[in-house]
Amino acid sequence: MHETLAHLSLIAIVALSILLMLLRPRRISEVYWVGSGALLLVVLRLIPFRLAVHAVAEGSDVYLFLIGMMLLSELARENGVFDWLSAVAVHAARGSCMRLFALIYGVGICVTVCMSNDATAVVLTPAILAAVRRAKAEPIPFLFACAMIANAASFVLPISNPANLVVFHSGMPSLGRWLMAFLVPSLFSIAATFLLLRIYFRRELKASIEVLAEKVQLSHNGRYVLYGLAFVVVVLLVASSLRLDLGLPTCLAALAITAILCFKGKKSPLPIIREISWSTLALVAALFILVHAVESVGALSLAEMGLHRLQAMGAIRGSLSTALIVALANNLVNNLPLGLIAGSTLAASQTHGLFAHAVLVGVDLGPNLSVTGSLATILWLLALRREQIHVTAVDFLKVGILAMPAALLSAMLGLLMMFALAGN
Repeated sequence: MHETLAHLSLIAIVALSILLMLLRPRRISEVYWVGSGALLLVVLRLIPFRLAVHAVAEGSDVYLFLIGMMLLSELARENGVFDWLSAVAVHAARGSCMRLFALIYGVGICVTVCMSNDATAVVLTPAILAAVRRAKAEPIPFLFACAMIANAASFVLPISNPANLVVFHSGMPSLGRWLMAFLVPSLFSIAATFLLLRIYFRRELKASIEVLAEKVQLSHNGRYVLYGLAFVVVVLLVASSLRLDLGLPTCLAALAITAILCFKGKKSPLPIIREISWSTLALVAALFILVHAVESVGALSLAEMGLHRLQAMGAIRGSLSTALIVALANNLVNNLPLGLIAGSTLAASQTHGLFAHAVLVGVDLGPNLSVTGSLATILWLLALRREQIHVTAVDFLKVGILAMPAALLSAMLGLLMMFALAGN
């Protein structure tokens, strides 16, 4: 009886913590709600302190990856790389709103693939907004492009989404195997999202925009940042091809680039380091604790049973159902905790191949349904509010209820095609 009460209390604390994280009462940061829940579990001895420490330590690769990407994003922002990319897109559009939309979508793909979806949703968005305002275009279609492509292109490479690291944390495929499995599904997802957004915003995109007379020049340091980003991408691709953890190479490469630029400009690195969102790292660590707590009371066994039942439905029906269920679940609990649970379930059940890849597709594309789907989308929404642009949850859902299923089905079609060709 006492054990049952303890388990129910644990589940209630975890569920309430995640709910408060999503709702953010009184605009209190997500980390305080999730962190308080994790601390309460330890204080009430609902989980051993040793388990909490182990859970935090297990996320070390994710923390290092996030630190590296945050440093690179801040370097790119500070040195005008994002502003330059968006201004180049506006100049190249030559007065065509449709062409500008396609160019900005392309910029979003590049940033997502090479720098992760967080950089696209959080850092690229303000630069895009400033550029389209200069062109006197309606900003909403372009801002939705930033939010949607951040997820639609987030599984082109393992580095394109931190969630990829937590789903495959115990068995990251080599780069060759990753591309064989996910390149075509990613292209299908990107294309489907683009077509749907163009159709949905067709009236806004018919308008003409101002032509920028002068082309914006990238600063000398901005060029160095671009070279550094290219170097980091090469390092990560090599690490991925060797099946190494991606966090440490990302962090070391970012630190090296930061040190070189600061030494060259005779600047202190402290202002850049202060821009790292340490609260986000604490949030991720607390989520690791919550997920391990839920696993300790048998939730992992239930998830395994559910996965086995889906596998019993057959390859096509089972994988499609898996991707859809995972995609919808993202919007109830957020994709990072769901990715942690999914990764543990795949590892415990030793699930590989089609069903493991279907889980990843669901984790990465599910957040395009609603604003609660991922932390990146929540931060995107907050960035818009700081610019006095208010996109409601209903506004996002109107687009997401069309865009997410279209991208998900397209990606799964590509995934099934690749596995059929491979003979799996």
